Amino acid sequence: MRVKIVTPKSELLEVKKLKVCAYARVSSDSLKQEDSLENQTSTYERLISSNPDYEFAGVYADQGISGYCENRPAFQSMLEKAKNHEIDLIITKSVSRFARNTVTVLKVARELKELGIGIFFEEQNINTLSGDGEMMLAVLASFAQEESRSMSENNKWTMKKKFERGEIMVNTTRFMGYDKNEFGELVINREQAKIVRRIFDMYLSGIGMFRIAALLNDENVPTITGGKWYEGTIRGMLKNEKYKGDCILQKYYTPENRRNTSVRNNGEVQSYYIEENHPAIVSKAEWDKVQQIMQRHKEQRKIAADGTDKYKNRYPLSGILICPYCGKALRRKQVYNKRIEWWCSTYIHDGKTACKGVKISDEEASKQNITEPTVVEEVKINGEKYYSYTSKEEFDRGIRNKPSDRPNKDGGILPRIHRPRRTAIKL
Repeated sequence: MRVKIVTPKSELLEVKKLKVCAYARVSSDSLKQEDSLENQTSTYERLISSNPDYEFAGVYADQGISGYCENRPAFQSMLEKAKNHEIDLIITKSVSRFARNTVTVLKVARELKELGIGIFFEEQNINTLSGDGEMMLAVLASFAQEESRSMSENNKWTMKKKFERGEIMVNTTRFMGYDKNEFGELVINREQAKIVRRIFDMYLSGIGMFRIAALLNDENVPTITGGKWYEGTIRGMLKNEKYKGDCILQKYYTPENRRNTSVRNNGEVQSYYIEENHPAIVSKAEWDKVQQIMQRHKEQRKIAADGTDKYKNRYPLSGILICPYCGKALRRKQVYNKRIEWWCSTYIHDGKTACKGVKISDEEASKQNITEPTVVEEVKINGEKYYSYTSKEEFDRGIRNKPSDRPNKDGGILPRIHRPRRTAIKL
């Protein structure tokens, strides 16, 4: 009897290599951490490329991003490649490097496991495709999360002690008017201080924040970051107590349930007020006067008590004059010589690049007896400037310049267009 061994077809086929990548992360962007990230990247590349059973599928690395954050660019890119079956195995140093959140670790591990993709954690020697991998992973991820929470509490305690000692932490690269000396103390930057001083002087002279920003942009005066000036930028500077030499510590804090997100401290946690901490650019009297003016304007606008920018209809025309270009309501503004005008709110906030806007004097608009949402348009006839008024409903249906019942010379109907008096608006 002769026995012939037949080799299975599967053994005759070439063994398919696993497409293997590595994931690395450091939580800060310091030079020391940068070196660590480069070392991890080069080490993983050598490790994977030297294994004959592996096909190198890249190293994905995030720097300066917390492990609590799922929206890490390299992390998300890696997961996308894995779900497209471009990766078979992910190698990473430890559970805490992969993610600090237990829910995130388990969710990703289970999603990839269903696709037949494993994650190998070197320090813990865990492969998520193994039988007991998920149980061990859950335990270790919990430890990683608790370790991170403990580190966070320690950091908060350290910060609190610094605040109690009056040690301030100000990023002068985003704070106009000051530099830091060799001892970390705030010192006045004379060139920048001139701009700060000018902003306070203009506001005290009656020029509004939007107009101040527009003037500085027209003169190409640089902001601290090199960008454009906005009304909000001016408001933030005018409200900053540091310009009078004082300092509030812990203006913002990070809630327990909102990691990586700072919110305004409205008394939820302790804050610290330091007087005469550094040289002032404006006097306390001037700074206080600016706050009084801002508060008076706030009360006049009747901003809602919850702090949102909801305007009550204090004025008859509030909310019913509409810009024809962006569809937003016109806002009441006091301009030069205490003249009142209505301006497109988009133009006020974002400038003419966002909307060319429309402006009309309060005197001119009030004469029209407008009681419903009305689109205001500037039109020119024979070189003269006029205004047309069309109800919002008709404007949306494509009907323009609602006609009056006044016939023209040809017996037709003249559109409802009103020519302003020369003194009513600056042309």
